[in-house]
Amino acid sequence: MHIIHTISELRQWRAQAGRVAFVPTMGNLHQGHLALVEEAHRRADAVVVSIFVNRLQFGQGEDFDRYPRTLQEDADKLRGAGVAVLFAPDEKELYPRVAQEYNVEPPHLQNELCGRFRPGHFRGVATVVCKLFNIVQPDVACFGKKDYQQLAVIRGMTEDLNMPVEIVPVDTGRAADGLALSSRNAYLSPEERAQAPQLYALLLDMAAQIRGGRQDYAQMEEAAVARLTAQGWEVDYVEVRHGGNLAVAHAGDKHVVVLAAARLGHTRLIDNIEINLDAGFQAA
Repeated sequence: MHIIHTISELRQWRAQAGRVAFVPTMGNLHQGHLALVEEAHRRADAVVVSIFVNRLQFGQGEDFDRYPRTLQEDADKLRGAGVAVLFAPDEKELYPRVAQEYNVEPPHLQNELCGRFRPGHFRGVATVVCKLFNIVQPDVACFGKKDYQQLAVIRGMTEDLNMPVEIVPVDTGRAADGLALSSRNAYLSPEERAQAPQLYALLLDMAAQIRGGRQDYAQMEEAAVARLTAQGWEVDYVEVRHGGNLAVAHAGDKHVVVLAAARLGHTRLIDNIEINLDAGFQAA
């Protein structure tokens, strides 16, 4: 595996490569990331994984400085997974002018759901992914469905800006008790970790009710927030949205997704379940 730190060296490698699949990450890799790599291998001749903790997508008071940085351990995992290139630029390489003067500005969706609580987050995500696409020039890019809103933003950007990249969504990796795998799970205390699967259990219950015909989504959302709050969570939102464009869901929609974000102690967790009313539901 090549470990590359500069854009120029990566472009030299890319000029000799065939079909490339790309997995952008912020490192501190877990099995969910490796599932993305596995899917990428099925779709290309070579896989590139990037590791970059992107300052632009962290808000004031968020965990940019303490976000786990485990490059050596990550490199060992990626080498074992057969990755061709680990691209690990430093901040000056990716943002040479320090302040990024040109940014990718997503539409109104960036200010909804997680965007209401993390202003500027999706601008930072879209900007860095656009830069990485321009640098890596992948044929395919794999993204996890756990970050469902991020996936929608990246899909929209790729389509609207005519980027020649196929976006491949990959199902959320989960622990045995259902908790969605996340690098931030490491922040949970043992007591919080034992409580954390309550979020997925709530989503499963809501999905079962929707599959059973319930469509009073506003009442369901209100009840879900109350349930989590009673269990000690600080809830940002629980919402039912259209599964394609993340517009507010309406009765009769056949493809919906239930999304939630809530804090357990100091740790913010997100999760979702995608529901196809014509073909059952599937965890996302």
